[in-house]
Amino acid sequence: MTEASAPAQDPVRVDVAVAGGGAAGLAAAIALSRQGWDVAVIGPTAPRRDGRTIALMDGSVRILQQIGVWPALEPLASPLVTLTIIDDTGALFRAPPTSFQAGELGLDAFGQNIEAAPLTAALAEAADQRPGLSRIDDSAASLRTNPDKVVLSLKSGRRVEAALVVGADGRHSLVREAAGIRAREWSYTQTAVTAILAHERPHHDTSTEFHTREGPFTLVPMQGRRSSLVWLLAPEKAERVAALDDAAFAAAVEKQAQSILGAMRLDGPRGAVPMGGVTVDRFAGERSALVGEAAHVFPPIGAQGLNLGLRDVAALAKAVGPVGGDPGAPDRLAAYDRARRIDVRSRTAAVDLLNRSLLSGFLPVDIARGLGLMALSSIGPLRRFAMRQGLGTAP
Repeated sequence: MTEASAPAQDPVRVDVAVAGGGAAGLAAAIALSRQGWDVAVIGPTAPRRDGRTIALMDGSVRILQQIGVWPALEPLASPLVTLTIIDDTGALFRAPPTSFQAGELGLDAFGQNIEAAPLTAALAEAADQRPGLSRIDDSAASLRTNPDKVVLSLKSGRRVEAALVVGADGRHSLVREAAGIRAREWSYTQTAVTAILAHERPHHDTSTEFHTREGPFTLVPMQGRRSSLVWLLAPEKAERVAALDDAAFAAAVEKQAQSILGAMRLDGPRGAVPMGGVTVDRFAGERSALVGEAAHVFPPIGAQGLNLGLRDVAALAKAVGPVGGDPGAPDRLAAYDRARRIDVRSRTAAVDLLNRSLLSGFLPVDIARGLGLMALSSIGPLRRFAMRQGLGTAP
């Protein structure tokens, strides 16, 4: 029998199809499967090690505990006990360094830092162990929605039918496009250089963020005397820094860090990622919901990226509810959309404003930013409110 005359495969039928095999998509699939839904994750899970880590704030750790995956992740993580911000813009008006202690909120740590690739791999392993959850190592080529179901046509020729599709397929989301959800995209004149480094002095579980004229330069603690780097630079400078050999690269990082951790050496992969942003006009459409970077993208400031995506996951699981009825019903998706609007939009606007204020060099903007940091440093209730907001915790 020739391939052309072979009978077509029967479609895979599930309650929920999750498009995207990254961390947000896997977490969504696990959360929904734990509620009894039959779930399929569509997308390859082959995370690339490029020196990126994820600072999982306390609220995100709690979500991962709730969906049963934190025990597998905890051995890979390093606590974030102190967060320090240093104004290194060279502005005429600069606030003194500002530090926040987890103990001020009665916590042992603000969160946990974990390398991105092992995080995704551990989530994939947890997904493989879930009954009622299957993973399809393929990609969606097209999809169509109607009032009764969603049909995804995969690149291999297979089809998947579901009552709900979750778009966790990144900033160029096919699910978002098919659902007719409008997105606004923009770019920054910045590239994030990422790396993992070993250093001479202990970090004391402190994450240090230098605010520079090109954007934040952040060192986040890892296990042992190691830290991960996120360094936002103008694209031309980022290209030059990325081209340095390992020893020269480590020396450049040490200099930019004002040698607070002593001599450095490269201790893992490094990468470079152009910076941009995405925001959407709604978070759900007909039988469709967006999570993670399909719904929001912004620079790595304040550790909000995947933390916001995990809050998407928690809100979606709550809106869809335990097994029973229709997971893609309009009222459930409307509840999810309402739940995410204020959180996502306020944080996207705040991060965008802070990033642009660093790039501006306009004196009144420098003064406003400096006064804001001074207020955070000296006004106790404001400090605690800001810390809880950063954690994704209600005030």
